[in-house]
Amino acid sequence: MDIVNHSMVSEFVFLGLSNFWEIQLLLFLFSSTFYVGSLMGNLLIMFSVTSSPHLYSPMYFLLPNLSFLDLGSCSVAAPRMIYDLFRKNKVLSFGGCITQIFFIHAIGGTEMLLLIAMAFGRYVAICKPLHFLTIMSPWMCILIFITAWILGHIHSAAQLAFVVDLPFCGPNVLDSFYCDLPQLIKLACTETNRLEFIVTANNGLISVGSFFILILSYVFFLITVRKHSSGGLSKALSTLSAHVTVVVLFFGPLIFFYTWPFPSSHLDKFLAIFDAVLTPFLNLVIYTFRNKEMKAVMKKLYHQLRSYRKIL
Repeated sequence: MDIVNHSMVSEFVFLGLSNFWEIQLLLFLFSSTFYVGSLMGNLLIMFSVTSSPHLYSPMYFLLPNLSFLDLGSCSVAAPRMIYDLFRKNKVLSFGGCITQIFFIHAIGGTEMLLLIAMAFGRYVAICKPLHFLTIMSPWMCILIFITAWILGHIHSAAQLAFVVDLPFCGPNVLDSFYCDLPQLIKLACTETNRLEFIVTANNGLISVGSFFILILSYVFFLITVRKHSSGGLSKALSTLSAHVTVVVLFFGPLIFFYTWPFPSSHLDKFLAIFDAVLTPFLNLVIYTFRNKEMKAVMKKLYHQLRSYRKIL
Protein backbone atom coordinates (compact mmCIF):
# COMPACT_ATOMS: atom_id res chain seq x y z
CA MET A 1 0.00 0.00 0.00
CA ASP A 2 1.55 3.31 -1.06
CA ILE A 3 0.39 5.66 1.68
CA VAL A 4 2.29 8.76 0.55
CA ASN A 5 0.80 8.90 -2.96
CA HIS A 6 -2.68 9.50 -1.52
CA SER A 7 -1.60 12.74 0.15
CA MET A 8 0.27 15.97 -0.60
CA VAL A 9 1.40 16.07 3.02
CA SER A 10 4.55 14.01 3.60
CA GLU A 11 5.10 14.88 7.26
CA PHE A 12 3.37 16.28 10.33
CA VAL A 13 4.63 18.93 12.73
CA PHE A 14 3.95 18.58 16.47
CA LEU A 15 3.47 21.64 18.64
CA GLY A 16 4.78 19.61 21.56
CA LEU A 17 4.17 20.10 25.26
CA SER A 18 5.73 23.44 26.16
CA ASN A 19 8.08 26.15 24.88
CA PHE A 20 9.47 27.01 28.33
CA TRP A 21 12.79 25.29 29.00
CA GLU A 22 12.07 24.94 32.74
CA ILE A 23 8.91 22.93 32.01
CA GLN A 24 10.72 21.03 29.25
CA LEU A 25 13.48 20.06 31.69
CA LEU A 26 10.94 18.96 34.29
CA LEU A 27 9.06 16.90 31.69
CA PHE A 28 12.32 15.40 30.46
CA LEU A 29 13.34 14.26 33.96
CA PHE A 30 9.84 12.99 34.76
CA SER A 31 9.31 11.16 31.47
CA SER A 32 12.82 9.71 31.29
CA THR A 33 12.70 8.40 34.86
CA PHE A 34 9.36 6.66 34.51
CA TYR A 35 10.06 5.41 31.00
CA VAL A 36 13.34 3.78 32.02
CA GLY A 37 11.63 2.44 35.16
CA SER A 38 8.80 0.97 33.06
CA LEU A 39 11.26 -0.49 30.58
CA MET A 40 13.48 -2.18 33.18
CA GLY A 41 10.62 -3.19 35.47
CA ASN A 42 8.51 -4.87 32.79
CA LEU A 43 11.57 -6.66 31.41
CA LEU A 44 12.35 -7.85 34.94
CA ILE A 45 8.80 -9.20 35.39
CA MET A 46 8.95 -11.02 32.06
CA PHE A 47 12.32 -12.56 32.92
CA SER A 48 11.31 -13.45 36.51
CA VAL A 49 8.10 -15.23 35.50
CA THR A 50 9.53 -17.08 32.51
CA SER A 51 12.63 -18.24 34.42
CA SER A 52 10.89 -19.39 37.60
CA PRO A 53 9.21 -22.85 37.75
CA HIS A 54 7.36 -21.73 40.92
CA LEU A 55 5.17 -19.36 38.90
CA TYR A 56 3.82 -21.96 36.50
CA SER A 57 0.10 -21.15 36.51
CA PRO A 58 -2.38 -19.67 34.02
CA MET A 59 -2.42 -16.25 35.70
CA TYR A 60 1.36 -16.05 35.65
CA PHE A 61 1.28 -16.99 31.97
CA LEU A 62 -0.84 -13.90 31.26
CA LEU A 63 1.18 -11.55 33.50
CA PRO A 64 4.38 -11.43 31.36
CA ASN A 65 2.16 -10.88 28.31
CA LEU A 66 0.62 -7.89 30.06
CA SER A 67 4.14 -6.65 30.86
CA PHE A 68 5.10 -7.08 27.21
CA LEU A 69 2.08 -4.97 26.18
CA ASP A 70 2.98 -2.30 28.75
CA LEU A 71 6.51 -2.37 27.38
CA GLY A 72 5.13 -1.71 23.89
CA SER A 73 2.64 0.86 25.15
CA CYS A 74 5.29 3.02 26.81
CA SER A 75 7.63 2.66 23.80
CA VAL A 76 5.20 3.79 21.09
CA ALA A 77 5.08 7.49 21.96
CA ALA A 78 7.34 8.15 24.98
CA PRO A 79 10.81 7.87 23.32
CA ARG A 80 9.76 10.22 20.52
CA MET A 81 8.26 12.65 23.04
CA ILE A 82 11.45 12.67 25.12
CA TYR A 83 13.57 13.10 21.98
CA ASP A 84 11.42 16.02 20.74
CA LEU A 85 11.32 17.95 24.03
CA PHE A 86 14.33 20.15 23.23
CA ARG A 87 13.98 20.09 19.44
CA LYS A 88 12.73 23.12 17.58
CA ASN A 89 11.30 21.19 14.64
CA LYS A 90 9.19 18.30 15.93
CA VAL A 91 8.46 16.44 12.70
CA LEU A 92 7.18 12.94 11.96
CA SER A 93 6.68 11.46 8.50
CA PHE A 94 3.22 10.51 7.23
CA GLY A 95 4.13 6.83 7.28
CA GLY A 96 5.58 7.15 10.78
CA CYS A 97 2.37 8.80 11.98
CA ILE A 98 0.22 5.98 10.55
CA THR A 99 2.55 3.37 12.08
CA GLN A 100 2.34 5.05 15.48
CA ILE A 101 -1.47 5.11 15.37
CA PHE A 102 -1.58 1.45 14.34
CA PHE A 103 0.51 0.26 17.28
CA ILE A 104 -1.26 2.53 19.80
CA HIS A 105 -4.64 1.00 18.96
CA ALA A 106 -3.36 -2.56 18.37
CA ILE A 107 -1.62 -2.67 21.75
CA GLY A 108 -4.50 -0.88 23.49
CA GLY A 109 -7.12 -3.24 22.05
CA THR A 110 -5.05 -6.30 22.93
CA GLU A 111 -4.50 -5.10 26.49
CA MET A 112 -8.25 -4.51 26.99
CA LEU A 113 -9.00 -8.11 26.06
CA LEU A 114 -6.15 -9.42 28.20
CA LEU A 115 -7.41 -7.52 31.26
CA ILE A 116 -10.88 -9.00 30.73
CA ALA A 117 -9.35 -12.48 30.41
CA MET A 118 -7.36 -11.98 33.64
CA ALA A 119 -10.52 -10.84 35.44
CA PHE A 120 -12.30 -14.00 34.25
CA GLY A 121 -9.38 -16.15 35.41
CA ARG A 122 -9.46 -14.47 38.81
CA TYR A 123 -13.19 -15.21 39.14
CA VAL A 124 -12.68 -18.87 38.25
CA ALA A 125 -9.75 -19.21 40.68
CA ILE A 126 -11.75 -17.88 43.65
CA CYS A 127 -15.31 -18.99 42.89
CA LYS A 128 -14.64 -22.31 41.10
CA PRO A 129 -11.23 -23.43 42.41
CA LEU A 130 -11.81 -27.14 41.67
CA HIS A 131 -12.45 -26.37 38.01
CA PHE A 132 -9.72 -23.75 37.62
CA LEU A 133 -7.06 -25.91 35.97
CA THR A 134 -9.68 -27.40 33.65
CA ILE A 135 -11.18 -24.09 32.55
CA MET A 136 -7.94 -22.07 32.52
CA SER A 137 -5.78 -24.78 30.99
CA PRO A 138 -2.46 -23.90 29.28
CA TRP A 139 -4.13 -24.34 25.88
CA MET A 140 -6.94 -21.97 26.91
CA CYS A 141 -4.38 -19.35 28.01
CA ILE A 142 -2.56 -19.65 24.68
CA LEU A 143 -5.88 -19.34 22.84
CA ILE A 144 -6.76 -16.22 24.87
CA PHE A 145 -3.35 -14.71 24.12
CA ILE A 146 -3.57 -15.37 20.36
CA THR A 147 -7.21 -14.21 20.14
CA ALA A 148 -6.44 -10.99 22.02
CA TRP A 149 -3.55 -10.15 19.66
CA ILE A 150 -5.55 -10.96 16.52
CA LEU A 151 -8.61 -8.92 17.57
CA GLY A 152 -6.41 -6.03 18.72
CA HIS A 153 -4.69 -5.85 15.33
CA ILE A 154 -8.01 -6.19 13.45
CA HIS A 155 -9.47 -3.34 15.52
CA SER A 156 -6.52 -1.09 14.68
CA ALA A 157 -6.29 -2.03 10.98
CA ALA A 158 -10.05 -1.60 10.46
CA GLN A 159 -9.90 2.01 11.68
CA LEU A 160 -6.82 2.90 9.67
CA ALA A 161 -8.42 1.47 6.52
CA PHE A 162 -10.74 4.50 6.50
CA VAL A 163 -7.93 6.99 7.16
CA VAL A 164 -5.02 6.13 4.87
CA ASP A 165 -6.96 7.09 1.74
CA LEU A 166 -8.03 10.50 3.05
CA PRO A 167 -6.51 13.49 1.18
CA PHE A 168 -4.15 15.60 3.32
CA CYS A 169 -3.18 18.84 1.57
CA GLY A 170 -2.50 21.05 4.59
CA PRO A 171 -2.27 22.26 7.27
CA ASN A 172 -0.05 19.59 8.78
CA VAL A 173 0.28 20.82 12.39
CA LEU A 174 -0.86 18.64 15.31
CA ASP A 175 -1.33 20.22 18.73
CA SER A 176 0.10 17.16 20.45
CA PHE A 177 3.31 15.17 20.86
CA TYR A 178 2.09 12.01 19.09
CA CYS A 179 -0.31 10.95 16.33
CA ASP A 180 -3.82 9.72 17.04
CA LEU A 181 -6.92 9.33 14.91
CA PRO A 182 -9.12 12.23 16.15
CA GLN A 183 -6.45 14.89 15.57
CA LEU A 184 -5.29 13.38 12.27
CA ILE A 185 -8.77 13.10 10.73
CA LYS A 186 -9.45 16.80 11.40
CA LEU A 187 -6.53 17.73 9.11
CA ALA A 188 -8.01 15.96 6.08
CA CYS A 189 -9.01 18.15 3.12
CA THR A 190 -12.52 16.75 2.94
CA GLU A 191 -15.71 16.45 4.97
CA THR A 192 -14.90 14.15 7.89
CA ASN A 193 -17.71 14.71 10.41
CA ARG A 194 -19.18 11.27 9.83
CA LEU A 195 -15.77 9.57 10.00
CA GLU A 196 -14.86 11.47 13.17
CA PHE A 197 -18.11 10.32 14.75
CA ILE A 198 -17.53 6.69 13.70
CA VAL A 199 -13.95 6.61 15.02
CA THR A 200 -14.84 8.38 18.28
CA ALA A 201 -17.95 6.26 18.85
CA ASN A 202 -16.07 3.05 18.04
CA ASN A 203 -13.20 3.72 20.44
CA GLY A 204 -15.49 5.27 23.04
CA LEU A 205 -17.92 2.35 23.05
CA ILE A 206 -15.12 -0.22 23.20
CA SER A 207 -13.38 1.61 26.07
CA VAL A 208 -16.53 2.28 28.10
CA GLY A 209 -17.97 -1.17 27.36
CA SER A 210 -14.78 -2.97 28.41
CA PHE A 211 -14.49 -0.82 31.53
CA PHE A 212 -18.03 -1.60 32.68
CA ILE A 213 -17.62 -5.31 31.89
CA LEU A 214 -14.59 -5.38 34.18
CA ILE A 215 -16.26 -3.37 36.96
CA LEU A 216 -19.40 -5.54 36.81
CA SER A 217 -17.25 -8.68 36.90
CA TYR A 218 -15.55 -7.39 40.07
CA VAL A 219 -18.93 -6.60 41.69
CA PHE A 220 -20.26 -10.05 40.77
CA PHE A 221 -17.03 -11.56 42.06
CA LEU A 222 -17.37 -9.83 45.46
CA ILE A 223 -21.04 -10.83 45.79
CA THR A 224 -20.13 -14.46 45.07
CA VAL A 225 -17.28 -14.43 47.60
CA ARG A 226 -19.52 -12.87 50.25
CA LYS A 227 -22.16 -15.59 49.76
CA HIS A 228 -19.65 -18.43 50.09
CA SER A 229 -17.33 -17.02 52.73
CA SER A 230 -17.67 -13.79 54.70
CA GLY A 231 -14.11 -14.23 56.00
CA GLY A 232 -12.70 -14.22 52.48
CA LEU A 233 -14.30 -10.90 51.61
CA SER A 234 -11.52 -8.76 53.12
CA LYS A 235 -8.87 -10.75 51.25
CA ALA A 236 -10.86 -10.46 48.02
CA LEU A 237 -11.22 -6.70 48.51
CA SER A 238 -7.47 -6.37 49.09
CA THR A 239 -6.71 -8.35 45.93
CA LEU A 240 -9.26 -6.59 43.76
CA SER A 241 -8.26 -3.09 44.89
CA ALA A 242 -4.96 -3.47 43.03
CA HIS A 243 -6.64 -4.74 39.87
CA VAL A 244 -9.33 -2.05 39.96
CA THR A 245 -6.53 0.54 40.23
CA VAL A 246 -4.88 -0.89 37.10
CA VAL A 247 -8.21 -0.84 35.23
CA VAL A 248 -8.98 2.76 36.21
CA LEU A 249 -5.47 3.93 35.28
CA PHE A 250 -5.70 2.19 31.90
CA PHE A 251 -9.26 3.09 30.92
CA GLY A 252 -9.54 6.54 32.54
CA PRO A 253 -7.52 8.48 29.93
CA LEU A 254 -9.02 6.46 27.04
CA ILE A 255 -12.59 7.17 28.09
CA PHE A 256 -11.75 10.85 28.46
CA PHE A 257 -10.10 11.06 25.01
CA TYR A 258 -13.02 9.50 23.17
CA THR A 259 -16.13 10.42 25.16
CA TRP A 260 -15.50 13.83 26.76
CA PRO A 261 -17.57 16.35 24.71
CA PHE A 262 -15.43 19.40 25.60
CA PRO A 263 -11.87 18.72 24.41
CA SER A 264 -9.00 20.57 26.04
CA SER A 265 -5.55 20.31 24.49
CA HIS A 266 -3.75 20.97 27.79
CA LEU A 267 -5.71 18.32 29.70
CA ASP A 268 -5.43 15.90 26.76
CA LYS A 269 -1.65 16.31 26.76
CA PHE A 270 -1.42 15.80 30.53
CA LEU A 271 -3.48 12.60 30.38
CA ALA A 272 -1.52 11.43 27.32
CA ILE A 273 1.78 11.80 29.23
CA PHE A 274 0.22 9.99 32.18
CA ASP A 275 -0.98 7.19 29.91
CA ALA A 276 2.30 6.95 27.99
CA VAL A 277 4.88 6.79 30.79
CA LEU A 278 3.23 6.63 34.21
CA THR A 279 0.50 3.98 33.76
CA PRO A 280 2.89 1.21 32.56
CA PHE A 281 5.16 1.96 35.53
CA LEU A 282 2.29 1.90 38.04
CA ASN A 283 0.98 -1.35 36.54
CA LEU A 284 4.22 -3.17 37.25
CA VAL A 285 4.46 -1.67 40.75
CA ILE A 286 0.90 -2.79 41.58
CA TYR A 287 1.29 -6.27 40.15
CA THR A 288 4.75 -6.79 41.68
CA PHE A 289 4.83 -5.19 45.11
CA ARG A 290 1.34 -6.38 46.06
CA ASN A 291 2.12 -9.96 45.04
CA LYS A 292 4.01 -12.05 47.62
CA GLU A 293 5.05 -14.75 45.14
CA MET A 294 6.43 -12.21 42.68
CA LYS A 295 8.37 -10.44 45.43
CA ALA A 296 9.83 -13.74 46.64
CA VAL A 297 10.91 -14.74 43.12
CA MET A 298 12.47 -11.34 42.40
CA LYS A 299 14.28 -11.37 45.76
CA LYS A 300 15.65 -14.84 44.99
CA LEU A 301 16.70 -13.68 41.53
CA TYR A 302 18.46 -10.66 43.05
CA HIS A 303 20.47 -12.87 45.45
CA GLN A 304 21.40 -15.22 42.61
CA LEU A 305 22.71 -12.29 40.56
CA ARG A 306 24.72 -11.02 43.53
CA SER A 307 26.24 -14.49 44.05
CA TYR A 308 27.08 -14.69 40.37
CA ARG A 309 28.84 -11.30 40.46
CA LYS A 310 30.89 -12.35 43.48
CA ILE A 311 32.05 -15.49 41.63
CA LEU A 312 33.15 -13.37 38.67
